[in-house]
Amino acid sequence: MRPPTPRTPRSRRLRGKVATAATAVLLTLAMAAPAASRTEEPTHSYEVTGPRTAAQRTAVAATGASVDAVRRGSVVITADAAQAERVRRLGYSVRVLPGPPDRSDGRRAEPFDFPPADANYHNYAEAMAEINADIARYPSLMSKQVIGKSYEGRDIIAVKVTGAGTGTGTGTGPTGGAAVAAAARPEVLFTHHQHAREHLTVEMALYLLKEFGSKYGSDARVTKMLDSRVVWIVPDLNPDGGEYDIATGSYRSWRKNRQPNNGSSARGTDLNRNWDYKWGCCGGSSGSTGSETYRGTAPESAPEVKVVADFVRSRIVDGKQQIKAAIDFHTYSELVLWPFGWTYDDTAPGMTKDDRDAFAAVGKSMAASNGYTPEQASDLYITDGSIDDWLWGNQKIFAYTFEMYPNSSGAGGGFYPPDEVIDRETARNRDAVLQLLENADCMYRSIGKEAQYCR
Repeated sequence: MRPPTPRTPRSRRLRGKVATAATAVLLTLAMAAPAASRTEEPTHSYEVTGPRTAAQRTAVAATGASVDAVRRGSVVITADAAQAERVRRLGYSVRVLPGPPDRSDGRRAEPFDFPPADANYHNYAEAMAEINADIARYPSLMSKQVIGKSYEGRDIIAVKVTGAGTGTGTGTGPTGGAAVAAAARPEVLFTHHQHAREHLTVEMALYLLKEFGSKYGSDARVTKMLDSRVVWIVPDLNPDGGEYDIATGSYRSWRKNRQPNNGSSARGTDLNRNWDYKWGCCGGSSGSTGSETYRGTAPESAPEVKVVADFVRSRIVDGKQQIKAAIDFHTYSELVLWPFGWTYDDTAPGMTKDDRDAFAAVGKSMAASNGYTPEQASDLYITDGSIDDWLWGNQKIFAYTFEMYPNSSGAGGGFYPPDEVIDRETARNRDAVLQLLENADCMYRSIGKEAQYCR
């Protein structure tokens, strides 16, 4: 476990002491923020008892609810009252669950910030400040690109991390041997925070930057990988949704982005149903603007998705995609998932048996290191328009989803685990991340077919 990250004294602890005009304005905005969505149907968390198969869970998701967790003989969903009633009509027992936890700790909530008891989470401004500090601390290792803007105009950034070694994968330190052009190094992409309420994933990005920066040159494994790989970290794909989720200083359980939908009071697109591969094909998303899994008006209609998709496409050099592998971090359920999500079949057009076997071999090995459950995404339920399906189906990038802590919505806090677990649960994925980096130059090595595919 890493030691607690040193932090600049946080301004929010001072804001409660001095009633400045700026704070008053922010508080007014935060309290007004729900007004734009008061005509929307409120959503709640429910436990649905009865669904046991992927097909049954897909039928539950087809009501417009989002399936948040899969248990033995039940699922947890987020749904409005009409969607919950449609689930009941499928013949299942539906029980309302408690809402997001109150982490006020008896103190006054600050607008656009985490509840006081969860102060170690980073809001958008704090996360960007931490990232800028890391880049300033390790300027020869890290650099930042603004790759686009969110709907509300926040920067979406990609941080590049790569060392100065030989680029052959055999170096053991930051020196020795001529540097190789970046295009010669396999690239690996880590994306975070597609869904607004999944704040632990931003902490995962910050952990990776701290770990890579602090261990390069001293940890042989980290150094070897950074000397032979290019790492791209997109720490916050949905900054607007994340800020809205904490706009009142308490949690709202918001999932989507904050893009308006023409002709509807319901805001937002589910970013992880908006990617341009099998978009809307297979009952794995919703065409209803009020649904938690609303797919948008067209593939990449969400600006945040288009920004990241354009960035991935920009990594095609001389007709060849340089990004070889990826992880998209989510919460929760403690899973390692691989494509496809749109079909129950292990193999399909665009996925050979060798492809599937390589996905499974590396996925199972990573899961053995972090204690997660490995499986194909559709073993849970059908999804379409997801990032992993697009990264593989469109770009041939070996892409995984990690569903982080906790494994259930009980004592672990569901989408809102307490900040005391941040260090433990981010460090828990260290070995899995390094495994992906180590395999990225030839994923088929994991099934003994390096000579066939990688020469």
